[in-house]
Amino acid sequence: MSNTTAPAGRIMLKNVRLAFPNLFEPSTVAGEGEPRYSAALILPTDHPQIKEIQAKIKAVATEKWKDKADAQIKALEKTGKIALHDGDEKPNYDGFPGNLFVSASAKASARPTVIDTNKSALTDRDGKIYAGCYVNVSLDFWAQDNAYGKRVNAQLRGVQFLRDGDAFSAGRPADSDEFEEVTEGADADDIA
Repeated sequence: MSNTTAPAGRIMLKNVRLAFPNLFEPSTVAGEGEPRYSAALILPTDHPQIKEIQAKIKAVATEKWKDKADAQIKALEKTGKIALHDGDEKPNYDGFPGNLFVSASAKASARPTVIDTNKSALTDRDGKIYAGCYVNVSLDFWAQDNAYGKRVNAQLRGVQFLRDGDAFSAGRPADSDEFEEVTEGADADDIA
């Protein structure tokens, strides 16, 4: 075992639900910013590690902002710039309402480890990692204070498949009543 001390913000979240997994190829959100790996990690409000997450956030904030950490955390929470969020912010997505979630990402140059229960590497083709499954996740919380602003972020280090869960839908499909009937002739030609 290594003698190095883990960073103040390091945590192994256990038994959390995976949403919006982007673990095998970095991508951008809405075509903006640098490509990244990312995921949202959903936890019930009574998850046994909530207090530990909050302590890690406070620890990295204290390292960065010293005696101003509490005030900085409160200000960042008001503007949604802390990696731990209220799931009610995403009421239209399966699994989020009534829960909390951690938004985590990693630079394109730092692909997270993705493994199975037996620690063997998983790939996208395995289909084992999907939105709605349960995972264990290694994260590093860190405080940002630079030209891009102040935040407390979570770096996604690794994901371990834990067990299956009900898959989240990709969104709600359109209802057929939203469409007009197209008949041959003028209507069909207008669409083409």
